[in-house]
Amino acid sequence: MNAPTWTFVCTSAELLPGEMRPVFDEVTGTAILVVNLDGDLYAVEDRCSHEDFELSAGVLDPAEGSVECVLHGARFDLRDGRALCAPAYSPVPKFPVKVEHGGIWTRDDRD
Repeated sequence: MNAPTWTFVCTSAELLPGEMRPVFDEVTGTAILVVNLDGDLYAVEDRCSHEDFELSAGVLDPAEGSVECVLHGARFDLRDGRALCAPAYSPVPKFPVKVEHGGIWTRDDRD
C-alpha cells in the first residue's frame, strides 16, 4: 500500500472562520471542499450527492455547520457529510484535514 498523499489547500491564514476553499486532489481526481467552522476544519467531497454539482458554489451557513447546493437546495452537514434535507438523501464523503507547517492539507482517503 502506498503512503497517503496529502493535497495542499492553502496557508492557515488564508482560510478564516466562516470561509470555504475548493481544492482538487490530483492523485484521485476528486474535488474537495475545505471549510473553517469557527476554527475547526472539515473537508467533504465538493459534489452534491443529489446532482453532480459543486457544493463550493453554494451557500455556507457557519452557525448550522452546513452548505447548501445552489442547484436544488440540498443541504449537507460539513462535520460528517450527512444530507440534511431533500432532495439529497445520501451523504457526501468526508475527508481528513490536517494543519502542518502553517498550511492546511487534505486527502481523499477512500480505497
